[in-house]
Amino acid sequence: MKIFTGIVTARKMDKTATVEVARIVVHPLYRKRFKVTRKYHVHDTTDAKVGDNVKFAASKPFSKMVKWQVVTKKTK
Repeated sequence: MKIFTGIVTARKMDKTATVEVARIVVHPLYRKRFKVTRKYHVHDTTDAKVGDNVKFAASKPFSKMVKWQVVTKKTK
């Protein structure tokens, strides 16, 4: 099961939050490190606010774009 940690960036949908996950990637040839970010639509029943850190895991599809569910949240 995949579990990611990210920051809530938007809370405009009902029971759905947009979470941004950032990770550091090393270029295979030049060894330069750079940050890659990706946004996920996450099913959220914990009412996380914008700026909260959340852990979310893969789950059954709730809709076309929402295939993740919040496991825990940590307020800022």
